[in-house]
Amino acid sequence: MYDFLTCPDRTKSFSYKYKDMFDKNPDIPEGVIPFSVADMEFKNAPEIIEGLKKYIENTVLGYTAPSDGFIEAVCGWMEKRHDYHIEKEWIALSDGVVPALSDLIRSTTDEGDGVIILTPVYYPFKGSIEKNNRKVVNVDLLHDDSSYTIDFDGLKKAAADKNNKLIIFCNPHNPVGRVWTKEELKQVYDICVSNDVFIISDEIHNDLIMPGYEHTVMANVAEDAGKHMAVCTAPSKSFNLAGLQTSCIIIEDEDRRKAFINSRAKGHRGVVNALGMEACRVAYTECEKWLDECIEVIDGNAKYMKSFLNEHFPEVKVYPLEGTYLLWCDFGAYGLSCSELEEFNIKDALLFTDEGYLFGEAGKGFERFNIACPRHKLEEAMQRLLNNSDKIRR
Repeated sequence: MYDFLTCPDRTKSFSYKYKDMFDKNPDIPEGVIPFSVADMEFKNAPEIIEGLKKYIENTVLGYTAPSDGFIEAVCGWMEKRHDYHIEKEWIALSDGVVPALSDLIRSTTDEGDGVIILTPVYYPFKGSIEKNNRKVVNVDLLHDDSSYTIDFDGLKKAAADKNNKLIIFCNPHNPVGRVWTKEELKQVYDICVSNDVFIISDEIHNDLIMPGYEHTVMANVAEDAGKHMAVCTAPSKSFNLAGLQTSCIIIEDEDRRKAFINSRAKGHRGVVNALGMEACRVAYTECEKWLDECIEVIDGNAKYMKSFLNEHFPEVKVYPLEGTYLLWCDFGAYGLSCSELEEFNIKDALLFTDEGYLFGEAGKGFERFNIACPRHKLEEAMQRLLNNSDKIRR
């Protein structure tokens, strides 16, 4: 059994989300944690800590090429955990999936081209498109009170526009928590390939799949599907290693892969973090049991929070957490503006989430809760929400 009860004190660790919390409200009582940026409030797996200690004791931390052990670990993990067979040469490294998005956008499209996203979606998708002078093409997901689905008619229309050359697809989806079925993925793939739209499949949350659901790598939906896409992976979400900035971008097509690598080279970003590669190797070879226990804790947190909100805030729609550790909740029934809802969270309930409007127009009125934390911290947050319920209800 691993320790998922201790909540490390990160107030002085220069964590981005803690800094943001104190910037928004300097008068935060001791013990309050944010539920925003997607890293975990758990201690890292002890195997990773010990592995890095041993590595540092025996290694000079100079410019470091990927080891055979690291590459073999990536290939082995994808095969074992995802039934996804990859060749070593398909792997291109990046200092993060978000930087890789910009490199892929530049290497697969021209300025002014359209890039499709399915909204509400992780907000760096939109930012990466705009900062590289491409056009954002929104196709809103469809949803009812219980689930989200893909607007295939809308996607067909967007893909048929010859100006739209690329789609950035989130699998599993952040923030709505969907784990897309193989049939859904196949439809997306067929639409894109028939219209010569290249696919970036962001699968950074691919290990965080809740019990009862199964993740399908987009490249596994058809024979030779991998030749039409880049699959973006990393150990950062699964094992809480975002600060080590190591991601694997799997590109089967040699020309596309070379173009991606050339895009990175233009910024002299040729190497990645030495500690990140070693942490990834240890995670993929020694920490599967830690991950399995972590998923059980996250699944339990999601069920607890859904039950609590259903009992005390039945107006709030809580969408099922199929994958990721990000619970998507609709507070729209209260009729608050985005700024009013945010002010209530920050000043009254002391809830620091990622506000739904960050994910696009389709996210207004929603809150994204990062529930990768010890249960007692989530219980404290829900109690604060309950204690201030009169201020949200009009």
